Amino acid sequence: MAMSRRQLLRFGAAGSAAVLAGTGVAAGSRFTRTRPLGGYPFRLGVASGDPLPDGIVLWTRLAPDPLAPDGHAGMANAPVTVEYEVAHDEAFTRVVTRGSATATRELGHSVHPEITGLEPDRWYFYRFRAGADISPIGRTRTAPAAGQAMARMRFAFASCQSWSSGYFTAYDHMAREDLNLVVHLGDYIYERAWTNGRGQPDEEAPTGEAVDLRGYRLRYSQAKSDDSLMAAHAAFPWLVTMDDHEVDNNWAGDTGGIGVDVYRYLSPIFRQRRAAAFQALYEHQPLRIAQMPSGPNMLLHRRYGFGDLVDFTLLDTRQYRSKQACGDGSLVSGCDDRYADDRTILGARQRDWLLDGLTSSPARWQILGNQVAMARSDYDPGPAVRLGTDAWDGYVADRNTLLGAAADRDVRNLVVITGDRHHNYAADLRREFDDLESAVVAAEFTGTSISSGGDGADMNDTGRTLLAANPDVKFFNSQRGYVRVTLDHERLHSDFRVVPYIRRPGAPIATRAGYVVRDGVPGVVEAWSPAAPDSGAAADSANRAGGVRGSGN
Repeated sequence: MAMSRRQLLRFGAAGSAAVLAGTGVAAGSRFTRTRPLGGYPFRLGVASGDPLPDGIVLWTRLAPDPLAPDGHAGMANAPVTVEYEVAHDEAFTRVVTRGSATATRELGHSVHPEITGLEPDRWYFYRFRAGADISPIGRTRTAPAAGQAMARMRFAFASCQSWSSGYFTAYDHMAREDLNLVVHLGDYIYERAWTNGRGQPDEEAPTGEAVDLRGYRLRYSQAKSDDSLMAAHAAFPWLVTMDDHEVDNNWAGDTGGIGVDVYRYLSPIFRQRRAAAFQALYEHQPLRIAQMPSGPNMLLHRRYGFGDLVDFTLLDTRQYRSKQACGDGSLVSGCDDRYADDRTILGARQRDWLLDGLTSSPARWQILGNQVAMARSDYDPGPAVRLGTDAWDGYVADRNTLLGAAADRDVRNLVVITGDRHHNYAADLRREFDDLESAVVAAEFTGTSISSGGDGADMNDTGRTLLAANPDVKFFNSQRGYVRVTLDHERLHSDFRVVPYIRRPGAPIATRAGYVVRDGVPGVVEAWSPAAPDSGAAADSANRAGGVRGSGN
């Protein structure tokens, strides 16, 4: 997508070089040899994302010293030409296209070349060169053509990866899955360290809370230095959105989150902080130039189609929302303000865009990439109601509008995938949650964290309370991991993939349970679930071999 005149002017004298970070230019017939940069520059790996039928966006950031205290990752001021190759084979004997992009200091020496002219629905390999150094090889896949018949697709979704809380072991297992795509639903970084789950402290790790561009760059450099995360990025294309910790815990619109310092409660200063956070996000993700931020604004809600099978709609439930009702989003009782008609979690423009897209799509499945829980989450098993207002429970009007439209406009097979909670849920979504006789119109699968929250447990007091108080919540688990989703024209099957620990490396993977949504039948059905979690081998091999048990088969 072309950059607007306003964006060009915003970058001023540096604009010409910065533009190349997103677009790329034609290169010669092969990689050129240039002088070394003074250290291996690809220590943050490679990535690809936002697949289209004819192209993909590639990403890398030059970082010889990722945790250099100044936030510039060991790079000098000068721009650097970064070459790329895309090929049919891993040996690069059948190169499809070559080109180059310019890595500039203004964008943290990151590049985002947007590759076009590719064939739909096929795998490609890619790599970069800077100076005398060649990057690791990445693998990516284009989307099927619009309307193309698809028999089956498999993707995974993940969220909430606090580096300080533990190891990203789940990504090692994800990288070995048979997937078309990964969706990340937010909290890719945490603005500060929350716990120490990796044993001895890292003397080079960033300390304090990120509030400026330097601080956010260091947090991304820390996370992306993780070998497991790099492997998952290199294995598949990703669709990425954000939640709160990319900026500040529980932030809402122009208002900072939980806390009292000036970076939170003074809106002009918070907007400066948000601009720094958004720039760092763009610098470290495989995003198109259309997502390049303009100050404190960034276009992150977008839609990607995969043939006749599924449309993915990524939401932004932070940037346009009203301030949380009745406090900072914590659990409250008797909060009438959450019903106010003018309260929004999406903003009017995004809400209209979402509803128009859902009702005009011909795809069999509609999947919403969503940050915070949409299903009602009452934390009082008694007659009272105790809800958190940071999630959709605090924005009832928007929730009723969306789920009501799903029913009234005959939206086919609406499935919401959600992060944030550090738990696994499977839940029905009703037209109105205050009425248990109201029709079920959609399903929600909430995925646990990669590492946030520590090792976790299969069941805890939170899970027992939620299951007792919320009849629409059908499953709960509080281990770490991700969700693997397989879908065809008849059903969507979600497997909750969990690891038993993250405070030390090397954990095995297990499929804790599977839940199904059938074509034309809203709501979740248990496909299979063992009585208790195991080491993973027996249950997972049975599931992958087709041994799905129970009422959903």
